[in-house]
Amino acid sequence: MKKLFFVPAVLLVAASLVASLKAEIIEQVLVKVNGDIITKTDLEARQVSVLRQRMNGQVDQEALKNDATLKKMLAEITPQVLVNAIDELLLLQHGKELGYHMGDDQFRQIVNNIRKEQGLTDEAKFQAALAQENMTMDDLRKRLERQMLIEQVQRQEVGSKLTITEEEAREYYAKHPEEFSEPAAVTLREILVEVPASEGGINVAKDDEAKKKIEDIRARALKGEDFAKLASGSSDSSSKANGGLIGPFQPSDMSPQLKELVDKMKAGDITPPIRTPRGYQIFKLETLKAQALQPFDKVRDLIAEKVAGARTQTEMRKFLARLRSQAIIEWKNAELKKVYEKQIASEQLGSS
Repeated sequence: MKKLFFVPAVLLVAASLVASLKAEIIEQVLVKVNGDIITKTDLEARQVSVLRQRMNGQVDQEALKNDATLKKMLAEITPQVLVNAIDELLLLQHGKELGYHMGDDQFRQIVNNIRKEQGLTDEAKFQAALAQENMTMDDLRKRLERQMLIEQVQRQEVGSKLTITEEEAREYYAKHPEEFSEPAAVTLREILVEVPASEGGINVAKDDEAKKKIEDIRARALKGEDFAKLASGSSDSSSKANGGLIGPFQPSDMSPQLKELVDKMKAGDITPPIRTPRGYQIFKLETLKAQALQPFDKVRDLIAEKVAGARTQTEMRKFLARLRSQAIIEWKNAELKKVYEKQIASEQLGSS
């Protein structure tokens, strides 16, 4: 846990709605996993947490005040919430079996880091933040220890066993060249001659004047005058402060009209005048760097990270499946059991 999360007011409404829903959960204990329990309160807390994360995205906060909308969202998130809750409990149990725990010094160091990152070095502010989360220091320690144990189990059971061979790395490199290619890049210089806006539409005389001015500037550039100096002295664009320099940027960022011209140019070439909404522009191609695959040795570490990341997910799924198969899971709610088993079956199908 790298930061404390603060609940906006609407989430308090969502939390109360979650607690008040007439769901099919009757008993307080929903499931036992090797003797450890997951309660209705545990499930609701996790549901609210996921809702909070979604609200930081594109969820309409006002919509959560509607019972029907909230029920629909809960139906969507609950299957994965259940699986995650049981998986985390299995990982915690395994970590404790391995003797992992958080010492007092380690806890203090982590809390100090959190306080620095969040600007909560003042004790009063820190305590206020905990209160806003409805947490005590003991609650915070339990949360941090849960995360630490889970991470240690993942490193021990999966991460430490991952070895990437040269052959595997080169195979991944060959199959995913787009991940290791430096994108094409264009650098241009521009000169803009604005056409002043007119209430009655286009002022033909001013338009002709601007067009003649840009043509004269282009002619001077073609005769050898320094384009950057011409831009600094004549351009109406803010880029004049930098000699008209713009970029580097990807070719796809250019307008279709400009891209069509640049595709036919070589470094040093100057476009004909282009009419834009602001006036007339000309561009000089400074550099055009084609997309290039980076050498294998340069991206070796990145390849290893990508291969290890993909394999970690696969190995973690296998490890969790083994923990589940060895666990004694006693359901106290038949409907939730169906939801859980359906989600597990869906994940197994998706990974096969």
